[in-house]
Amino acid sequence: MKIGIFGSDYQSDKQVQIKRVFEQLQKLGMETCVEKNFYRYLSSKLNYEPPVSALIEEKDFQVDVAISIGGDGTFLRTAALVGSKSIPILGINTGRLGFLADVGPTEIEDTLNDIFKNHYRIEDRTLLHFKIGMDTKIYNYALNEIAIQKRDTSSMIRINAFINDEFLTTYWGDGLIVSTPTGSTAYSISVGGPIIVPQAKAIVLSPIAPHSLNVRPLVIPEDSRLSFEVESRNTNFLIAVDGCSQAFPTGTKFEVGKADFPIKVIKRYNNTFYKTLRDKLMWGADNRI
Repeated sequence: MKIGIFGSDYQSDKQVQIKRVFEQLQKLGMETCVEKNFYRYLSSKLNYEPPVSALIEEKDFQVDVAISIGGDGTFLRTAALVGSKSIPILGINTGRLGFLADVGPTEIEDTLNDIFKNHYRIEDRTLLHFKIGMDTKIYNYALNEIAIQKRDTSSMIRINAFINDEFLTTYWGDGLIVSTPTGSTAYSISVGGPIIVPQAKAIVLSPIAPHSLNVRPLVIPEDSRLSFEVESRNTNFLIAVDGCSQAFPTGTKFEVGKADFPIKVIKRYNNTFYKTLRDKLMWGADNRI
């Protein structure tokens, strides 16, 4: 089995956990490929040269399983590199909260043993496709969300929103988040959006600091075709795709819809979304005890 390893360069205090991943893969006899920038970080900053069979330098690669070592941000970057290759991704959490990267430090060896035995399940996660009639520097597929935001701290922006060519409303405020079910526990939840189970076939529209308090989050079918036009007193605004943003001129029209391929996420059989909610959000916890 060929494993691709992807990671971030903000993990100097997680060196022990990173080594455990490579040591267990070597123990299991798996062929290991490592993203070039991550390997450079490990060797130059952490003075650790993991045993690898090849370096992953571009998007043109093929492995059986991709492992993301870091937080959810690292997982999102890994998903962007995997793209439409249908490579399942496992997230090992060396970050903070971790909804996507949800394998904790105590589970590393057991989880990798399960991978070796092909004892795991795969969840298909919906992606959003961002379409605009000009060149962009940002990746136009989002696993979490596409956020439309004002660029400064003063004037509101006005977002004219359409669903399947029917006018929905004009959002006045700081912006609007278009979220997948996966992203419902990310940026969307911080502005009052609902939690959606990953298997739900839905898209969530969550306004950011709306000027009208009667404008609430809206859940729509995932096959809806969304189109937007942004108006502002300023000359431009931001579109952020899974946190990577680019400025566009006011008046720009663009579309958002479901992508024609999913991201495959590896989950252990005993690790469910509801268990993650209890563990990560501490549902049912009573600090008085």
